[in-house]
Amino acid sequence: MNDRVTITHLEDGIADVRMVRTDKMNALDNAQFQALADTIEELHGTKGLRCVVLSGEGRAFCAGLDLTAMQANSAKGEGGKKGGVTGDLGTRTHGEANLAQYVAWGWRKLEVPVIAAAHGVAFGGGFQILSGADIRFIHPDTRCAIMEMKWGLVPDMAGFPLWRGNARDDVIRELTYTNREFSGTEAHAMGFATHLSETPHSDALALAKIIANKHPAAMRGSKRLCNAMAELSDADLLMLESTEQLKVIRTPNQMEAVMAEMQKRKPVFAE
Repeated sequence: MNDRVTITHLEDGIADVRMVRTDKMNALDNAQFQALADTIEELHGTKGLRCVVLSGEGRAFCAGLDLTAMQANSAKGEGGKKGGVTGDLGTRTHGEANLAQYVAWGWRKLEVPVIAAAHGVAFGGGFQILSGADIRFIHPDTRCAIMEMKWGLVPDMAGFPLWRGNARDDVIRELTYTNREFSGTEAHAMGFATHLSETPHSDALALAKIIANKHPAAMRGSKRLCNAMAELSDADLLMLESTEQLKVIRTPNQMEAVMAEMQKRKPVFAE
C-alpha cells in the first residue's frame, strides 16, 4: 500500500496486513497513524474480504508513539494534540473516534474478523492496536506495556473499551498506573492475548484460512453480535441474535455451508 503499511491479498479473501516501518520498530508518527487509518478504510471497501491478519515486520509488532516525532512537534505548542502527532484529540474524525483511537478501534469495527500476530515489542499505542484485533497470537517473549504513564500521559488509543472484555479491572488499573513491562506469557495469562505461539504470524494465517472458509454473512453477523455483547441489554442482545439469524438462515450460502460440511469438501460461496 505504501512505505508504512502493506496489504497482500491471499486466497480465500484473506488480507495479510503488515506494518513495515522496520527502522523504527513500527513506531507511530504522523505518517504511520495516517497509513494505518487509510489501510482500515481501504479494507472496509475491499470486495470479497473475509479475514485480516495484522502484524509488524522486523523486530517488533509496534513500539508505540515515536518519541522523536513527539519531541519535534511538542515545541510547536499544539495544546490538544498528542505531542503534535495525532491532531486535535477532541475532534471525532472517524465516527465515534479520533485518529489516534481509530488506528486501534478501527480493526474492531471492520465487518470481518481481524487476527493479530505480535512479537518483539508491543508498547503503548502498539499494545492498544494489538488489542483492537478479534483474536491475538503473541510470542511468549514479546515485551508489552501500557506505557503512557511513563511519559505523563493517559492511554487514549481506545485501550479502555477494548481491554474491558479481556482482563480484570484491577489488572488493567495496575498496569496503567505503573506502566510496568510484562511478557507475552503474562499477557496471555491476564487475558490480553488469545494464544501463545512461537510462530504467531504463521499460526494467525492458519486460523484465518479456517475462518475465511465459513459462511461470510454468518461470520459478519457473528462479529456484530460479539461487538454488541458489552453494549446491549440482555433483551436487546437476544433480539439481535434473532435478527442476525434471520439474515442468513435458509439462504443459498447457508445451504452451501451445510452441503459442504456433509460432503466433506471446501464450500463455494457466492459473494
